[in-house]
Amino acid sequence: MSVSPQSIFSAVRLACLLAWACPTFAHIAGAAEAGSPAPVNFRQDILPILSDACYHCHGPDESGRKAKLRLDTKAGLFRTQESVTVVTPGDPTESELVIRTSSADDEEVMPPRTAGRQLKPTEIALLRRWVAEGASWSAHWAFDPIAAATPPQKSPNIISPIDTFVRAQLPAAQLTSAPEADRAQLIRRVTLDLTGLPPTPAETDAFVADSQPGAYERVVDRLLASPRYGERMASDWLDIARYADTHGYQMDRTRAMWAYRDWVIKSFNQNLPFDQFATWQLAGDLLPNATQDQHLATAFNRLHNQNEEGGIVEEEYRVAYVADRVATFGTAFLGLTLDCARCHDHKFDPITQRDYYSLFAFFQNIDESGQISFKGFADTMPLPSLLLTTDEQFRQLEVLRKKTAEAEVALAKTHRGAQRAFRRWLTEKLPTAPAQLAGLIAAYPLTALTDGHVANTVDPTKPGKLFEMPKIIPSPRGPVLELDGENGLIFPGLVTFKRTDAFTLSFWLQPPPASVTTDRMVVLHHSKAPADAGSRGYEILLENGRVAFGLHYLWPGASLKIISKAVLPAEAWTQLTVTYDGSSRAAGAKIWLNGTLVPSEIIRDGLFKDITYGTSEPDLTLGYRFRDAGFKGGKVSDLAVFARALTALEVAQLAGRSDFDQAWTQSAKKLTVAQRAGLFDYFIALIDAPSRAASQALQAVREEQNALITPVPEAMVMHELPQPKPAHILIRGAYDSPGDAVTADTPRSLPPFPAQAPRNRLGLADWLTAPANPLLARVTVNRIWQMMFGTGIVGTPDNFGLQGTPPTHPELLDWLAQDFVQHRWDVKRTLRQIALSATYRQSSQSTPAQRALDPANLALARGPARRLTAEMMRDQALAASGLLVEKIGGPSVLPYQPPGLWEELGMGQPKYEQGTQDDLHRRSLYTFWKRTVPPPTMLMFDAAERNTCTVLRQNTSTPLQALALLNDVQFIEAARFIGQRMLREGGASLNDRLAWGFRLVTGRTAAKEELTILHELYESQRAFFQADEKATTEFNQSGEAITDVALPAVDRAAWAIVAQALLNFDETLMRR
Repeated sequence: MSVSPQSIFSAVRLACLLAWACPTFAHIAGAAEAGSPAPVNFRQDILPILSDACYHCHGPDESGRKAKLRLDTKAGLFRTQESVTVVTPGDPTESELVIRTSSADDEEVMPPRTAGRQLKPTEIALLRRWVAEGASWSAHWAFDPIAAATPPQKSPNIISPIDTFVRAQLPAAQLTSAPEADRAQLIRRVTLDLTGLPPTPAETDAFVADSQPGAYERVVDRLLASPRYGERMASDWLDIARYADTHGYQMDRTRAMWAYRDWVIKSFNQNLPFDQFATWQLAGDLLPNATQDQHLATAFNRLHNQNEEGGIVEEEYRVAYVADRVATFGTAFLGLTLDCARCHDHKFDPITQRDYYSLFAFFQNIDESGQISFKGFADTMPLPSLLLTTDEQFRQLEVLRKKTAEAEVALAKTHRGAQRAFRRWLTEKLPTAPAQLAGLIAAYPLTALTDGHVANTVDPTKPGKLFEMPKIIPSPRGPVLELDGENGLIFPGLVTFKRTDAFTLSFWLQPPPASVTTDRMVVLHHSKAPADAGSRGYEILLENGRVAFGLHYLWPGASLKIISKAVLPAEAWTQLTVTYDGSSRAAGAKIWLNGTLVPSEIIRDGLFKDITYGTSEPDLTLGYRFRDAGFKGGKVSDLAVFARALTALEVAQLAGRSDFDQAWTQSAKKLTVAQRAGLFDYFIALIDAPSRAASQALQAVREEQNALITPVPEAMVMHELPQPKPAHILIRGAYDSPGDAVTADTPRSLPPFPAQAPRNRLGLADWLTAPANPLLARVTVNRIWQMMFGTGIVGTPDNFGLQGTPPTHPELLDWLAQDFVQHRWDVKRTLRQIALSATYRQSSQSTPAQRALDPANLALARGPARRLTAEMMRDQALAASGLLVEKIGGPSVLPYQPPGLWEELGMGQPKYEQGTQDDLHRRSLYTFWKRTVPPPTMLMFDAAERNTCTVLRQNTSTPLQALALLNDVQFIEAARFIGQRMLREGGASLNDRLAWGFRLVTGRTAAKEELTILHELYESQRAFFQADEKATTEFNQSGEAITDVALPAVDRAAWAIVAQALLNFDETLMRR
C-alpha cells in the first residue's frame, strides 16, 4: 500500500554521495606542492596519455597497428628508423613523438584530426617536458614484480604500518589525518563492514563502556569469528562468481547451485587461505584425492549463463561458455580485461589473441554441451556434475559399490563353476531347440495396417499405433513398413526398461538411398526428444550410415553410447539387433548385424543415473522423433523386443541363420569352440539355477544402488577429460572460424608457466598463486581494501591494465600484497590489519579543507563513508525489527516481490511463488536470484545482475530508492515490528521510546531537535490513523508477519511510520 504523504517529512535525509574522478593521489600531492613542478613520472603522467590516445593504432594489437610503429614497448618508443627517432631523450626537437603531436599540419598531426581521442594542450606540453627531462621509461606497474616495500618511519599516534604509508603522503597534499571516530560510530562501521549487519544496542553499549586496553581489538576479533562474517564475504564473492539460481537466456530456468554458495560461506568462515580458495575453484577436481568440497568449488567455472533454447548451434554456445570462464578468470584473479583479446590482440594491454586462446584451452577441456536439457525433457543439472550426497548417502553408496563389485565377482565365479553342470546338460537336453526364444515381450511383423494399428503377436492387447500414416509396401521380404521421416509407429503399454534391466531390440531394416541419407537418422527410441536436447531414454540411430546405440540419463556426460565401425549398405536389407546387459557400461552394449557381433567404437561410457523419468514415461517409437531427423525413406519389418540380453546363438537365429539349431543338435563331442561357447552362454543365462540366482542377486544390488543414486541432487562442476580438446585461435572470435592451433599456456607478457606444472587448470592455478606472479595478491588485497573503504587503492578493480587507474598508494598496495602472501594468504588477518589501522578508524566527517583539496578522499585523510549495500539495507531493517532469521545455508528463498514480474519479463516463466514464514525473513544473501528478473528492490540499490563477473557495483542515487524504502512491503513490515519494539521495549514515555528507537536503528543517540521532529511526526501520524480506520487496518496488515494485536491499532500504525522515517535516515543508510 502507499504510505500517507504525512510520513515523508524533513527528518528523512537521503544523502547523495558525489565521487569526483581523480586519476591518482600523486596528482593531488603534486598540485599542492609549491615552487617548481615535480619531475614528470612516466607511469603516472605519460603512460596514461599514450595508452588512451596512441595505443589503439600503435599498441599491442598487431592486426590494427599503423606504420608498424609500437609505442607500448621501450624498443618501439625509442627506435630510430630511416633517420627518424620516435623519442630522443633530452631533445624534444628531435623527437618525432613531440613533433607530430604538436604539429599544426592536419596531414601530419597525431592523433589524426579524425580520431575520437585528441590530445589536450596540457598533455602535449607534458609529453614535451617528459622528453626534455630525459624521457625516463618504466614498464606498466601492475606487471612488475611486487616490490619489497618498507613502511616509512613511524611517527606518534601511528598504529599500523598501513598508517605510515598513508600519513607519509598527507603533508604534500596539505592535509592532516582526522581524529578517531567516536566509539558508537566505529563499532557500527566495523560491524557492518565485517558482518553486513549492524551492532545491537547491547554490543554498542558494551564497547562504549569497555575502558580496558584492547577493547576495539576484541570487537574486531569477535566479528571475524562470527558466522555472519562468512555471509558478508560471500555476498561480494557471489558477484564475482556471477552466482544465480537460474540458467539465464530467454528460458532462464531454475538451477539449484546453492551448495556452492554455502561452500563459499564456509570457506570464508574457516579462513581457507586465499591461494587455496582460488586453486580449489579453478582446479579442485584435479587435486590429489580431491574431496567433495574441492570438487564443488569448481562450480565457480560453471556459473555462467547456459542456454536450453531449441535450434541453437551447440558449438556456438559451448564456445561462449568457455569464453565466459576466461573473462571471469581474468577479472577475478588477474584484474585484466582478457575478453578484449577474444577477436584480436588487446588494443591497450600486452595480451595477444594467441594468449587469449591459450588460456581458453585450459577451460574448455570438460565434457559439456552448449545446449542444456530442456525442462520438458529432463529437469536435470548440466554435466559434468557432482553428486551432493549426504554423509549417510555417501556411506550407503560406498557399501553398495562394494556389494556390486562382490556380486560381479560372485557371478563370474558361479559361471566358472558351472562347467560340470553344463557338460551334464549337453547330454540331457531336449533333442530340438526351443521354438521361441525366451524373454520375448512384444513382436510386430509390420506386414499389415488394421484400423490405424499394427499387430503384436505376443500380446494382441498391446498393438502398435500409427503416427501420420506410414505405408505398407511390397518388397523382396514381403510386405514391409515404409517411413518418410515424419511418420512412424508408437508402441504403448510396453515395459519401461531401467538402466539396470537387460534387454534386446531386433528388426530388419533397409536404409534409404545415399542421396536421401542424412548425418543422423532416428530409427527406434524410447525418449521424449533428442539426447542432445537433454532427453532420457535409449535409442538406435543411423549416424552417417553407422548404427549408434545409446542409453542416456543426460547427454553427453551421463550416457552410454556405442557406434558400429561398419557402415550399413544403402538400400540393402540388414537384420539389426542390439543387446544390453544392465551393467550401465558401454562394454555391456552390443550391436549385431545379420546375426554377427560387429566391432564398435565407444563414444560415451559415463551412465550413472537412471534412463527413466519415474512418471509420464514416453512410449517406444519407430521412425520419427520430435524435432529430429527421422528414418526418411527407410523400410522396417519384424520388430521384436526381449526383456533380456540374447546370446550370440539366439541373435543369429533372429537373423534367419541356423547356428542355434546346428549347435543344439550337434553331439557334445563334435561341438566347435564357438558352438560350445554359444551354448554355454545360453546355459548360464537360462538353465543353470546358481547362475540365474547370482545374476538376479547382482541385478538386485544394482537396482538398490540405482534407486539411491538417481534422486541425489547434483551441482555443476569441472571434470577434466583424459585428453585435451584441440584448441585454435578463433578468427574474429567466431566459433566456426578456427585458425592456428594453440596449446594451453599463459600470456607471454606475464611470468612464464612453471616448467614442471601440468598443462591443465591445476598448473594454471600453480602459476597464478606462484610468488613470481604479481597480479593475484595485488588484485585480492585491493578488493579487500575496497570492501573496507568503498574504493580500492586501485580504483578500477576489474582493470589493472593500462586503461585502469594507477594506485593512489602504490607502496602500500605492494606492502599489503607482500604481507598477504608471506602470511599464507590469510584474508582474516589482512582484514584485521585494515580494521585496526588508524586510517580506517578515522572519523568520516570532512573539513572544508579536505573537501576542497581531496573531495573523493583519495588521500585517506578521513574515514570511509558510503551507502549500505542493497543486502545490508534490507538485512539491517530485518535485524532492527527482530524478524531476521539467522539460519545459515540451504536452498534459496522467495521473499516479498511485486507480483507479475516473472510472468511479464520471461518466456514461459513460472509464477513467482512467494515463500512463507522464515523464508520471508532470511538474510538477503539467500534470496532467489533470477538472472532475467533479479530481486527488484536490491537491483534498485545497485546489486549486480550477475550475468557477468562483477567486482565493483555501481553507486547510484535515484528517487525510486526512497520510494522503495517507503512502500516496499518488506520495509513496511520491518517498520511495523520496529514500531512494536519501540512500544514494548523503549520505555514508558513517548520521548524514551523515540530515543530508544532512534538508537536502535541509527546506532547513535538522537539530538534534542531530532526528537522534537520525531515527536511531531508521531502525533501527526497518530491523528491521521485515528481519523481513518480503514487506512489503519490496511497499513497494519502489510506483510505476512502479525504484530501484537493486543497493542492499540492506531499506536501500532503511528509508531510504524516513525520507524519508517528512521529507516530512511541518512545515518541509517550510510556506513560512516
